[in-house]
Amino acid sequence: MNLPVRKKLPHTIPQWVAEGSWFFVTIKCVPPGKNQLCRADTGDAVLAATRFNHQKFVWHCRLCLLMPDHLHGILAFPRELGMKAVVSNWKKFVATKHGVKWQRDFFDHRLRNDQELQEKTSGFIVRAIAHRRRGRARHSVRAALRALPTPRAR
Repeated sequence: MNLPVRKKLPHTIPQWVAEGSWFFVTIKCVPPGKNQLCRADTGDAVLAATRFNHQKFVWHCRLCLLMPDHLHGILAFPRELGMKAVVSNWKKFVATKHGVKWQRDFFDHRLRNDQELQEKTSGFIVRAIAHRRRGRARHSVRAALRALPTPRAR
């Protein structure tokens, strides 16, 4: 059986999209199912790299949720750097320094208004806490809640 060929996504932010718009981003590891991100050492390093980009204004991170074989983020990107270059450089750094094996590319979806932003943010937190209560994804919940940045003016 032939699997469908995944097309490459451009990951460019259209000119008509407002500067500082939020995007829901998913970045997967390979192979699927292998816990690479919810180990304490690697998880802390991934969050530190996320925090570094946030503090240096490479991106604005509202939330980063680590799952065993992927992560979800709610991020805003400066137009001049571009989403694809920023995420690619971050993945390359994390792979080189911490041995995380990433799948090619990533998924992004623009959050079109404050309602979508609030729903996505609160939905992540609620689901993460529910997983923790059921005894799953313990490290990912810890990591996600520690990664919430202090709000600042943009």
